[in-house]
Amino acid sequence: MTDDLLSLSTDEFIAGIDAVASKFDSAAYPQQYLPAEDWALLVRAGVLLPTLPSRYGGRDSHVEMCRVAETAAEWNLALGVYVIVNTALALLPVVKWAGEEAKEEMLPRFGSGEPLMAGLAATEPGAGSALSAMTTTFEEVDGGYRIRGRKHWQALSSSAHWWLVVAKHARRREYGYFIVKREEGFRTVQLYEAVGLKLLDYGVNDVDVVVPRHRRIDAEQKGMTSVDLFLASRSLLAAAGAGFLRRISREAHAYADGRQIGRKQQSKIGFVRYRLADIDASAVICQALNHYLRTELDIKGDMTAAFPAVQALKTVATERIVRAAQSYQQLTGGEGYRCGSPSNIAGQAFLDSRVFTIFDGNNDMLSQQLTAYCLTRRNGRPLSEFLADWPLTAPGVATLKTDLTFLDRPLDQTHQVLAGRAIGYLFAVTQVLKWAEETGAGPGRLWPAVEFLRHDIAGVAAEFRLMASGILDTEGEPVGAGRR
Repeated sequence: MTDDLLSLSTDEFIAGIDAVASKFDSAAYPQQYLPAEDWALLVRAGVLLPTLPSRYGGRDSHVEMCRVAETAAEWNLALGVYVIVNTALALLPVVKWAGEEAKEEMLPRFGSGEPLMAGLAATEPGAGSALSAMTTTFEEVDGGYRIRGRKHWQALSSSAHWWLVVAKHARRREYGYFIVKREEGFRTVQLYEAVGLKLLDYGVNDVDVVVPRHRRIDAEQKGMTSVDLFLASRSLLAAAGAGFLRRISREAHAYADGRQIGRKQQSKIGFVRYRLADIDASAVICQALNHYLRTELDIKGDMTAAFPAVQALKTVATERIVRAAQSYQQLTGGEGYRCGSPSNIAGQAFLDSRVFTIFDGNNDMLSQQLTAYCLTRRNGRPLSEFLADWPLTAPGVATLKTDLTFLDRPLDQTHQVLAGRAIGYLFAVTQVLKWAEETGAGPGRLWPAVEFLRHDIAGVAAEFRLMASGILDTEGEPVGAGRR
């Protein structure tokens, strides 16, 4: 079976994935944990193969990893996440950084068609995104390492067979990344009920394992950091967003065209047309970001230099996912509040989308990091001048001709979060322009997307003005209530 899949062209391979993924259409597929037998269908179709090197039975393709995530998410957003977790979060770090002995032990099994699952265990109760607050520890013992602690909110908590576990040394400031089999002592003690993404099981896991030495990834030698773990999966959210929003745009137009409000189609009403334009712009923006991901990045290679682009890809794509899902739900009214409505998928789309601005790194944190990256590279220039010259934003700045001097003030943490959002939008404008030029997209698709992003930047400028009003200094007193 695997040999047959390896001989296919990319388009033939993706067509096979699409045929199987269609069985998971969110309009009809049950909102429940994905059964093992259904995951087996996807594995047999080859969803894991683009991640794996050819020597382990894989197709070894960055582009196909993007297209698989996009295809799965178009049918079911949660399914797209399921694929990303297994491939970009769990398997890809092993492919890129593990030693040969560990790869030989693990990867051939994932390339054989066996319906295995893999996950990443990093987040902990009380630790948030700070590794320094982690309580899961490791120490050297005879023959290997003992790892003890508690993890939570890892996707596939109760179902993944293999885990990449992040821990810190019991006695010194040192972090370790370990490949662990569930059967060795990775135990689920509680399952959470998530609001959306019902196909994935999230919960709490206790870890008490001893692993052989070869299953520790030598992070320092390989040049790997904790940030590197998430760059690929964050990037793939642009691919998932492209697939999901293509579906949402199609569904929203069909619903509005088919619904009568009085004597006219809903789609002819003024503000409905505006909401549809907003959804379409979101779809175009994610398509452009996905184009950048496919053509400019390589998630299978060293992504260190792509850090700022990835932060922008993730924050803008996920904002657009949430925004479009909400607009779609508004169009469908009360029917959009029903999961399983026969006329639309808005209810489930809204619930599934909600996590994306915190999934794989909170957008506020990533926006602040993007600003900090730019501030350390501006060489004393005003930030607006740096952005006008920086290749990732310069075309967007030149096209918009928007006053960005509001960014040139001293930026505390609050302002850095806001500034990072503006930088992300400028990056997105640049990629929409590039996508249109390289694909021949017409002005009817290009300029609405650019104008919506212009509006987003103006919104950030308005938030800067709100901050200047003293909104954070009122200690509960409303601005304007006796204040002059």
